[in-house]
Amino acid sequence: MKLLLRQSIDKLGHVGDVVNVKPGYARNYLLPQGLAMEPTEANMKSIEAAKQAYLEQMAKQRKELEARAELLDGKEIIITAMANEEGHLYGSVGPAQIVAALDGEGFHIEDKNVVLTEPIGTLDKYEVTIRFSEDVSSAISVWIVPPSDPDESTEQAVRENQSDTQQQYDTEEN
Repeated sequence: MKLLLRQSIDKLGHVGDVVNVKPGYARNYLLPQGLAMEPTEANMKSIEAAKQAYLEQMAKQRKELEARAELLDGKEIIITAMANEEGHLYGSVGPAQIVAALDGEGFHIEDKNVVLTEPIGTLDKYEVTIRFSEDVSSAISVWIVPPSDPDESTEQAVRENQSDTQQQYDTEEN
């Protein structure tokens, strides 16, 4: 069944497009919700203004997305995660952790924008794509590092101080 879309619908079409859908989808969803109508000449003329407004809005939104992508492109973020001696994480790093790290840097994006083929499971540097729309994206570098242990660095400083004191004592004795 052919219908004229009154609103844009993901994976179906945009305002003013004539689409071919199954009769049940048209009868049970598109027509009752007011998302589509019969593609007559009068309806096509009436939807033309809405289509122009939609195209202008999409052009403006695309410019904003391109500006955000340009700001984010090449950005490096660091995420700390617990790992064993071989560098395998206890758990994994996914889109939620990347979004939280970017949010901490002042970049507000959603989980669905982060493109990962699989969750990150080892300590390393990863190139991650942030997709804002079908054709606007940017690449960031994500460093997965172990957390620095403040007690360990304190212990090391104490040991170094003790050895310096011992050397100084040994020198004074001779």
